[in-house]
Amino acid sequence: MLEKMNFYGRNKIPFLFIIDFECKKPVILPLAEIKSDEILYDISGIKNYTGGLRLNKKITFRKYPVSFRKYKKAFDKIQKHLYEGHTYLVNLTFPTEVKTNLTFREIFFNSTAKYKLFYRDKFVLFSPEIFVRIKNGKISSYPMKGTIDADIPDAANKILSDKKEFAEHITVVDLIRNDISIIAKNVAVKKFRYIDRIKTLNKNILQVSSEIVSDLPENYHKKIGDIIFRLLPAGSISGAPKKKTVEIIKEVENYDRGYYTGVFGYFDGQNLDCAVMIRYLEKIGDKIFYKSGGGITTYSDVKSEYRELIDKVYVPIAGNN
Repeated sequence: MLEKMNFYGRNKIPFLFIIDFECKKPVILPLAEIKSDEILYDISGIKNYTGGLRLNKKITFRKYPVSFRKYKKAFDKIQKHLYEGHTYLVNLTFPTEVKTNLTFREIFFNSTAKYKLFYRDKFVLFSPEIFVRIKNGKISSYPMKGTIDADIPDAANKILSDKKEFAEHITVVDLIRNDISIIAKNVAVKKFRYIDRIKTLNKNILQVSSEIVSDLPENYHKKIGDIIFRLLPAGSISGAPKKKTVEIIKEVENYDRGYYTGVFGYFDGQNLDCAVMIRYLEKIGDKIFYKSGGGITTYSDVKSEYRELIDKVYVPIAGNN
């Protein structure tokens, strides 16, 4: 699949890519071949559909998260790895069963997000997190680390001054800066820890991101697959050091992330835009699961992390609740 991306890039053929967390089942499709009854996308306003699907019902959305006991067991294992120096940051995630009267198509059309994807009624996502963008020979990445309920008094100052959140964020920024330095030059952190506000059904949340920019070599489009796969998995949803941390994730999570925390996006023949696949609902059997999580460091408080995992289970559809 990497070579297929390189082929399309070399020939400047626009294509969509959907790459799972373990890079085992990537989907690479020329834009001209995508059927909108199977796959829908909206990538920063670039989309393959017109119109929408209006909601005329009162929304129900109930969540049934993993037990605190099960979460704490995984959290404690990670703390052991942290104190033994095997890792500095681990992104711990779990699936939460949800029951809703919304269809995946309704969620897709009515959610507000920078990046949205509906895939064959198997999963739907509405991600706020940019992975990388390539424009005019420059590559930019926007790691997102840090989430807080916007209604908490002085929320912005609280999250920006939180010692744990700062350590987590700077670790991811450093990791991604290092990743990008292997494929590009003149790497720089252009913006450090800025805040976005996101509206959901039940509350508003604040999320913290940074911007990293650098210069790609000439004819980068000929190696577009190498560029993307070299940066995977995304540092914000794995941890550091990356290789060992991914091993720890597999040990403690004990479930298949699948396409959750992978990346998806498009290449238009010259420029590229893609997202980390978070804020993600998936059908497994006859049930629906929402996969979510957060970064764990030695500063982490287990109750706060468990609450963050649950807070991230939402659909960004304002009102009508």
